[in-house]
Amino acid sequence: MAAVRYLVDDVGAAVEFYVDKLGFAVREDWGPVVIVERGDLQLWLSGPKSSAGRHPVQGNRFVVEVADLDQALDDLGATPEVVDGAAGRWAVVTDPAGNPVELFETP
Repeated sequence: MAAVRYLVDDVGAAVEFYVDKLGFAVREDWGPVVIVERGDLQLWLSGPKSSAGRHPVQGNRFVVEVADLDQALDDLGATPEVVDGAAGRWAVVTDPAGNPVELFETP
């Protein structure tokens, strides 16, 4: 399943748009972060009070879940800021073209 994180100003308005207008369904609701999904796509809607909203590293991005964030960063030779959020730890790296990719580790 593909996951993308969008930083939004108003989580409620974003959920209403994606659920009511585009046919997504709510999968998880953590208050400042709501995960909606449609088919094989998860969209993580992160508001200003989420860890992503408080640490807006390079805006919207593709999300890759990893079992061990520290090992994944070591394998990439990357040293970005690691953020501890309510749902897990994450860091943003860039691909060779400069596109942001979030590596996310659940507890």
